[in-house]
Amino acid sequence: MSEPDGPPATFQQRLRWLMTPPQAYLAYFIAVLLIGGASFYAGSLKPNKKSLVPPQSLQHPAPPQN
Repeated sequence: MSEPDGPPATFQQRLRWLMTPPQAYLAYFIAVLLIGGASFYAGSLKPNKKSLVPPQSLQHPAPPQN
């Protein structure tokens, strides 16, 4: 195998290559997996127990009943 003599591909050339149909399908599938995985991970995190803001029931007490 011989190596090409031309200059290395630029970002624009690689992006154009990535946007051709076979590579675009794979890139889209990988993006969906990454975004779905990140969303699943973020949704599975436990919320912080301490809150700087007290619950609304403590902020505004109920008006007196007559």
